[in-house]
Amino acid sequence: MTVRLGLLGAGRIGKVHAEAIAANPRARLIAVADAFPDAAAALAASAGAEVRSVDAIMDASDIDAVLITTPTDLHAAMIERAARADKAIFCEKPIDLDVARVRSCLAVVAETGAKLMVGFNRRFDPNFAEVRRQIDAGAIGSVEMVSITSRDPGAPPADYIKRSGGIFRDMTIHDFDIARFLLGEEPVTVYASASVLVDPEIGALGDYDSASIVLTTRSGRIAQISNSRRASYGYDQRIEAHGSKGLVSAENVRATNVEVAGADGYRREPLLNFFMTRYTEAYRAEIQAFVAAVEQGGPISPSGEDGLKALLLADAALTSAREKRVVDVAL
Repeated sequence: MTVRLGLLGAGRIGKVHAEAIAANPRARLIAVADAFPDAAAALAASAGAEVRSVDAIMDASDIDAVLITTPTDLHAAMIERAARADKAIFCEKPIDLDVARVRSCLAVVAETGAKLMVGFNRRFDPNFAEVRRQIDAGAIGSVEMVSITSRDPGAPPADYIKRSGGIFRDMTIHDFDIARFLLGEEPVTVYASASVLVDPEIGALGDYDSASIVLTTRSGRIAQISNSRRASYGYDQRIEAHGSKGLVSAENVRATNVEVAGADGYRREPLLNFFMTRYTEAYRAEIQAFVAAVEQGGPISPSGEDGLKALLLADAALTSAREKRVVDVAL
């Protein structure tokens, strides 16, 4: 079986997913829709697909599943429409910036029995996935502490900040998902400290650019997250899980692991500098997992509930940072 896909959104991340589809022999991109016809036409031409309207993709009998990579404010409505059209759904995070809207959307997904996968691509990074595999294999015993470092090379423009939902819903939400992925228990408390250290304009827009978050589970397991919108040395992405028997970690990824030594010291290649290059393999593995779930009819993960839980943690972190207190959260 070849899973036939429609892509809603021909922007930056839409192009990444089109490339992942092209690399998958079990998938075929049938059609692309975008509010900007030229963008849709260019991506469709490069992928050997057609340009169709959103309506035509939703109603098409030759499309099994849709990938939603549109602006966030369109996600929930498109998920609901696709679910009612009996399409399997992949949607970039978040489902929506409002928890109540996410809950109502997931109610439609449950009512229709639709398959929904949320795009937390970092679970599919080969290094992060291996950390989880080592935990599952018992290599470090019982997980006690998780440490996550996630720092961007530079801050996004002001126009992006205005519509992003803020650092916790836009950036840290990936780290909340990875924390849940590794801890093995749900967090019950959140404490966040946040500042504006990178760009005063971000603060003027009501957001933060630097944050430290501590999540604690009912049994006392701890996850520590360090975020910054600035890392002069590249895209800093590291995780570590400490357990009763040892430690497992994943370090930063570079173009090569070559190291040169001389009289002036040791030199290594710089870190990769963009999320689309750092997580290329993760995006491909993510689409592969989605296609396999559609093809085989098995469970799908990360699910809509995973998306909701990460958003609940993001909202709790924002409350904590603003009110300077520990916030209880029920996932």
